Parts: sequence; C-alpha cells; structure tokens
Amino acid sequence: MEFTVEQIAFMLNGEVKGDKSLKVSQLAKIEEGTEGTISFLANLKYEQYLYTTKASAVIVDKSFEPKKAYSPTLILVENAYTAFTTLLQEYQKLIAGSKKGIEQPSFISESSTLGGNHYVGAFAYIGNNVTIGENVKIYPHAYVGDNVKVGDNSTIYAGVKIYEGCIIGNHCTVHANAVIGADGFGFAPQSDGTYQTIPQLGNVVLEDHVSIGANTCIDRATMGSTVIKVGAKIDNLVQVAHNVEVGKNTVIAAQTGISGSSKIGENCMIGGQVGIAGHLQIANRTIITAQSGISKNIKKEGTVLSGSPAVENTENLRSHVLYRKLPTIEQRLREVENKLK
Repeated sequence: MEFTVEQIAFMLNGEVKGDKSLKVSQLAKIEEGTEGTISFLANLKYEQYLYTTKASAVIVDKSFEPKKAYSPTLILVENAYTAFTTLLQEYQKLIAGSKKGIEQPSFISESSTLGGNHYVGAFAYIGNNVTIGENVKIYPHAYVGDNVKVGDNSTIYAGVKIYEGCIIGNHCTVHANAVIGADGFGFAPQSDGTYQTIPQLGNVVLEDHVSIGANTCIDRATMGSTVIKVGAKIDNLVQVAHNVEVGKNTVIAAQTGISGSSKIGENCMIGGQVGIAGHLQIANRTIITAQSGISKNIKKEGTVLSGSPAVENTENLRSHVLYRKLPTIEQRLREVENKLK
C-alpha cells in the first residue's frame, strides 16, 4: 500500500516541507530509513540521523529547526511522537482489516450475539449469552466464557481466557495468553492448618481504551468487581489481585504485582517489578520506580517513590549515596578506634 506524503500530512493535520508527491509504503526508524519509508524525529538526541537518513519523509515538530542540510521531505506537526503513533495505529488497522468472518473449527453458542464486521479465529470458544460488539476481533484459541460482554472495536488475541461474567469495554486490547477473571487468591485458614476456599463471586471490568499485556492475570473480585478504569495500560506479566481498582490513564510496567483490594489512583506510573501490598490507597499521579515495594498508603498526589520499603525518591537516593560510602566510613571508624586505643 502506497500513500503520498501529501495524503499522510492531511491525515496528521500536518504541513509538508518538500516534495508532496513522494510515495511511501513502509514505516521505519529514522536511523534505518530507506527510500519509500517514513520516519519521525521526536527526541533530539536522534537529530543526527535526520542528516544521514535515506527515508523519503520524516515527521517533525513544527518548532524544530534543522542545523544542517537534509534530504527527506518533512511533515511538520504539533507533536511528532503523537503523530507517528497515529500513523502506526492507522497502519495497524489496515493490516488487521483483512481478518473477517468466522474460521472453523470454532464454537459459538446459539444464545450469543456478534456485532457486524467481526472476526473469530479457529478453535476459539464463545460461551452462552455472550454479547460481542461491532468490529471485534477474537483470535484463535481464545476462550470467552458465559455472560461475557465485549464492547465495540476491541481485540482479543490468541490464547486469551476471559472467565464468565467479565466485561470488556470499547476499544480494548487484550494480548496473547492474558487471563481475565480467574479466581482471586482467597483462602480461609482453618484450625487444623488447612485452608478453605472462599468462593470468588465477582467479576472483572475493563473500561474503555484499556490495554492488557501478554500473560497478565487480572483476578475476579470476591464480591463486586476488579476494575481497570478508562485508558489504563498494563504491561506483560502483571498480576492484579481481586477487588483491585486501577485508576484512569494509569500505566503499569511488567512483572508488577498488586495485592487484593488496593486502589491505584489516576495517571499513576508504576515501573517494572513493583510490589504493592493489599488494602492500600495510592494517590493520583504517583510515580513508583522499578523494583520498589509499597507497604503503606500514599496520600500526597504526585509523589515519586523508590526503594523497598519505598520512600520518597530524593530520600532514597541520598541513602544510596551513604550506602556506597559505608566501606570508607567503616575504615575511618576503625582508624579512630585504633587511635583511641
């Protein structure tokens, strides 16, 4: 598929500086650009590649001022990173648009309904009383349990398991082998040392524009719902326990674990391998750096935390400076002791 630079600029509400009639057919990183590709420059540490790239066109901010001569045609936009993301999304739609219809063998209950322009891959299973919206794609080997609802324009990739009664909103993406709605980790200790299983009767609700990474597990609530709110993005290999609430537009990186009934605020940023204890409240716009451990409520919005147990990032950095100096401090103490002796 080929497009002219002018067509792409129109799509991105941009302005062309150079040859509008140039044709591009592929996307590329600026340092790997070749003739017929389009790239972008958002981070100025890559500016050097603008002057050497072979890409036919490069998307840049309107405020960008080149320091040297360059060869590609420029598309000037308000935000190059956002514009290129939009272009990637449109390209993805064109690629995925070829997937339509119902492949066999697959199973779809007669009591379930599918909206128009759907795709159901081979060996997929759709249970009883399931409601599937418009333009939904369900890839091979996916399992959609009884009474599940999937909103419009959502994509369920291969091997995903959605347990009974869960709700997937509009424009959601659930990547391969994620499990939505498995039982929460609920067991009551008994006097004889055994554990009695506590039935997990709730569900999971993914609101609109949520993305769930591959092999991530989001457990159903004991009662009520485990809720991932509008616009939240969760990476691969994340564990979200029962009755957790993840706030609007919060992002969570890989291998993070969130214990039961904790409430994560809006627009938080949680790094990889973070552990969050149960029944905690995390304020809006909290930033938690990788491998931190959260053991208490975070009440102040916009706090940046690091370490385990986590403290404010500046305090943690000061502690690390002292930690690195401990051998020197020990040596000095020994010298003082020797002198006192």
